[in-house]
Amino acid sequence: MLQTVHEWFWWHRIWLPVNLTWADLEDREGRVYAKVSDLYITIPYSIAFLIIRFLFERFIAPSAAKTLGIKDTLRLKVADNPILEKYFCSRSRNPTQADIDGLSKKCSWSVRQVERWFRRRRNQDRPGIIKKFKEASWRFVFYLSAFIGGIVALYDKPWFYDTKEVWRAFPRQSLLESQYWYYIIEMSFYWSLLFRVAFDIKRKDFKEQIIHHLATLTLLAFSWCANYIRIGTLVMILHDVSDVILELAKIFNYAKLPVICNTLFVLFAFVFIVTRLVIFPFWLIHCTWVYPVLDFPPFFAYYFFNVMLIVLLLLHVFWAYLILRMLNKFLFGNMVGDERSDQEEEEEDDGNTSDSEEQTKVRNGSGAVKKMPNNQCSH
Repeated sequence: MLQTVHEWFWWHRIWLPVNLTWADLEDREGRVYAKVSDLYITIPYSIAFLIIRFLFERFIAPSAAKTLGIKDTLRLKVADNPILEKYFCSRSRNPTQADIDGLSKKCSWSVRQVERWFRRRRNQDRPGIIKKFKEASWRFVFYLSAFIGGIVALYDKPWFYDTKEVWRAFPRQSLLESQYWYYIIEMSFYWSLLFRVAFDIKRKDFKEQIIHHLATLTLLAFSWCANYIRIGTLVMILHDVSDVILELAKIFNYAKLPVICNTLFVLFAFVFIVTRLVIFPFWLIHCTWVYPVLDFPPFFAYYFFNVMLIVLLLLHVFWAYLILRMLNKFLFGNMVGDERSDQEEEEEDDGNTSDSEEQTKVRNGSGAVKKMPNNQCSH
């Protein structure tokens, strides 16, 4: 059974153009071709990336944050309350007004105390500025290194300037050492992102991020096996360029340098639109959709690869929508943060009486509060 599935999966008519078999892609006459077994090393390399990232975030990023004057904001901790904690963990982080009224009676707390408790409790679970900076700085270092490496690997290749060269002599295109390492490093990095996605900062586009990582890995693995390596390198470098600017803009945002941050964000929005919504569909997808059929009839790998590119394009459209919303807020002067981020809630300035002091007053009084004074919250 497994042998049959294996033979069907690797049937040459699925992966290769007509009249070609896997025997035509065996190493000979100085030509070296990509092999499926080459991709196995991306898993241990992704573990190495996780170790390097841990060391970077532990020793290098904190020093960089200190140099830029980045500090976590002081957050007030919530008072211990088993009833509210159970509700928060098991039912909802954002209770309805009716639930707040009910919890207020159960705890013998005022409604405003319960509301403040939930607000502070939500803030406690939100990542601090230092954690955000560590993630952004790590990604910036990688994307910048990958982009520079991609330029070094591609600047002297004819298909970097003329997409028709992508298909010259396809699929009998020898694998270059620069292409090998470019693929292996990029795939290992995306595996590491996928392994860490549950522990990284969770944003509103969490599901889209997972789809993006899976689509990227599938696209890269498939292009490797089908020898679509030339177009694969172009897709990778096109994606890295805007990511470098985005992560750098985040760093300056956390450093509270708004002029530099806003300038970089506008530059990022421009580069993203041009690369992801213009060059990607009208150059790269056009290259994979139009040119191959000029030399051989369409086959399964041709359709599958283009479908995966379209999935990425749809994700680009989704993110472009979020970026344009942010750009609109920026241009009209009400930019408040990342559209994808869960923003921290502001504390109410109610005076100098702390929660614990007020709770003591309630317990020592009638057990209920008819009208709360204005001095409830200590900052």
